[in-house]
Amino acid sequence: MNNKKVLVFGTFDHFHPGHLYFLKQAHKLGGFLTVIVARDNNVKKIKGQKPDNLEEVRLKTIQKLDFVNKAFLGEENLDNKYNIIKKIKPDIIALGYDQKNFTKDLPKYIGENTEIVRLKPFKPDKYKSSIISQRKNGD
Repeated sequence: MNNKKVLVFGTFDHFHPGHLYFLKQAHKLGGFLTVIVARDNNVKKIKGQKPDNLEEVRLKTIQKLDFVNKAFLGEENLDNKYNIIKKIKPDIIALGYDQKNFTKDLPKYIGENTEIVRLKPFKPDKYKSSIISQRKNGD
């Protein structure tokens, strides 16, 4: 059995099949999946607007998935955003195909044995939170 610790980060607003595909891919990389859900205020700072669903709702959605071993909210202060990596000491950090924020400097904050893996998209023209949000808001 693969006992590698896999860590992923995300907003997971409007949870959709693309999110599920991403998380299942990450889970297959190791035996223990930890998911960090972005804080509402940090999403606003990064994306320019708060997510449509509150952080507690988004977290509960992730926690309900039977293949997710741990899920919790990220750091409140973006200055400490990489601290979680030191605490968890993952073997693998899995990134979404379009995940760009904070990924450039990521190698500076991981252990030498931590691998960064970029995962494949699932129908990104259909299942992407920004597209779904636009549809729901009538844009």
